[in-house]
Amino acid sequence: FTDYGIVTTRGELLFYLVTPTNISVLSQASIENKIRQLMLVLSAIPDLEITCTDSSECFDDNKAHLYNRMEAERNPKVKKMLKKDIVFLDQIQMEMATARQFMFVARCRSMKPQQGFERANTISKVIGEQGFDCHRMKKDEIKALEEKYAKLAKLAAAE
Repeated sequence: FTDYGIVTTRGELLFYLVTPTNISVLSQASIENKIRQLMLVLSAIPDLEITCTDSSECFDDNKAHLYNRMEAERNPKVKKMLKKDIVFLDQIQMEMATARQFMFVARCRSMKPQQGFERANTISKVIGEQGFDCHRMKKDEIKALEEKYAKLAKLAAAE
């Protein structure tokens, strides 16, 4: 981790968490304006990457535990309660399925710390000038994101 992002073998990555806009309540003209604003951001920073993640928690481990517990359980009343817990987790997961996180990711290659700082500020300014509500992610936010991806990679490898 650096003061501004995370170092990889292909340069430092700067993460900007963007607050999404609910376009379902916008007029067609407003949606077209948002698209133009995004095009302007991408024109000003052509190497900017866009990432979208599901911001909900991973429920698979909890559900697997409940299924295993249900199979081992002999008491029908406890089995019934475990089944209700699984249904409840499914409902929560469905409600959170629409919760998305959008990030702009910028890669800084071969830059000194001062240059990285200036680039980070320039990117923040360009994104903000185009009407996007975002902030540069701090170390703890990036770590949480990395932990989430590590869990997902582990689950995918197990399948």
